[in-house]
Parts: sequence; structure tokens; C-alpha cells
Amino acid sequence: MDTLSSMANISGYKGALLAAGELNKYFPMLMTAAGMVPPAKVFVIGAGVAGLQAIATARRLGANVFATDVRPEVKEQIESVGAKYVGIELSQSAAAGGGYAKELSDDDRRRQRELLAAQCAQSDAVITTALIGGVFAPRLITADIVRSMKPGSVIVDLAADGGGNCELSRPGETVVVSGVIIIAPLNLPATMPFHASLLFSRNLTAFIQAFTRDKAFQVDLNDDIQQGAVITHEGVVRHQRTHEAIQKAES
Repeated sequence: MDTLSSMANISGYKGALLAAGELNKYFPMLMTAAGMVPPAKVFVIGAGVAGLQAIATARRLGANVFATDVRPEVKEQIESVGAKYVGIELSQSAAAGGGYAKELSDDDRRRQRELLAAQCAQSDAVITTALIGGVFAPRLITADIVRSMKPGSVIVDLAADGGGNCELSRPGETVVVSGVIIIAPLNLPATMPFHASLLFSRNLTAFIQAFTRDKAFQVDLNDDIQQGAVITHEGVVRHQRTHEAIQKAES
């Protein structure tokens, strides 16, 4: 019933294809009559569902893939889909629970920016997927980092729906800055409506079935899924964020 994961899978897949389509060179290494063509270097920022799918797709296309995430515990996941992990030692954990990341300290943010600058300067394509709490997109790629990249390189900002990970991204548009192509697509799952609809329908069916017992609708507040989804029950506001919003509005 995880709709976010279903849609993020599509975004990661299409993000890698967009990068390959815009890049002015091959993704895979090729042996040709004119000599060897080295593989493109792809750098993926963020190793949630979208990031891992972007890594897997870029690897299937033959690219040499590197990836980073502020949660060091995902190193094994990154390597399991064929990328090389790069990261910094954090002064404190960046995991916010539920597979999400939280904001870094000022010192960790500085060191992370240095890592990103070095990796982006070496990369042919950069795919960004970083979101805080699954919603807010931190600005990770500055204008200076973009200008340090090789002309003809590509940035695909998959966090455009959350404001964008690149300072120069324009959500819904493609721009070129200092020879670098910056793509900031919105609602990528809608570009694959067949499977987006199929997966969403499965998510919705599973969600409805979570409230079904003995072929009837039943509420069980001991169930974690129901407990998190029910807004009101028997005249009481059960949803914590809704309750807090009401209290704030009344105060």
C-alpha cells in the first residue's frame, strides 16, 4: 500500500533514461572499430526508492555509477544495485526513521557540500533524489557546483516536486547553465500512466483491504496502519497532526 514507493520507482527509472537521452555521449563502455569508448560516470544523490531505481537503471544501461546518501546505513543497498558508495562520516545520525533523512548539522552540511562538489565535477550525469521527510528538497547543488561541471554534462533533478535539489533548477523546465543541462521534471509517474495506474490501484486495494475483516468494513485502532490513517473515530480526533493543527487554529 506504499504509494510513494510505487511512484518513486517510476521516477527513478525515468530519471536515468532522461539523463541518458540528454547526455552527448554513450552510457555504456563500447569496443568499436574506431577504438574503445569509456563508460559515462553517473552520480546519484539520495538512495531512497527513486535513487536506488535510478542506480539500477543506469547500471543496466552500462554506466559507471557512484551514489551517496546522508544515511550511511544504506551503503549496502547502494552497492547491492551496482553502484560505488561515496560519503562522509557524520557527527550525528541523519536518519529520521521510516526510511527518511533529516537535516544535517552545519559542519556536516559543509563537508557534504565539498564531497558533492568533487563528485559532480567528475561526473557526466548527476541524478538528485534527496528529500527531507519525503517532502522537502534540500538545496544540495549550488550554482558554483554547476559551473564547475563539464560542459555537456546533465543534471536530472528528481526532487523538483519538492522545490529541487539544484539551486538553478526551474521545476517543470529544462535550462542550460555554463553548458550544463539541468532537467527538473514534474510528476514523472504520469509519463508512464499504464504502470503508474496499475501500481496505484494495487496500493489502494491493499489499503482498503487493511480495513476489511470477514468481508465487512471494520476499524481496529490496535492496527498500526489504521491507527495512522483514521482521522476521527466516535467523535474523537485520533490523527495526531490533525489534532495539533486544530489546537493551533483554536489558540
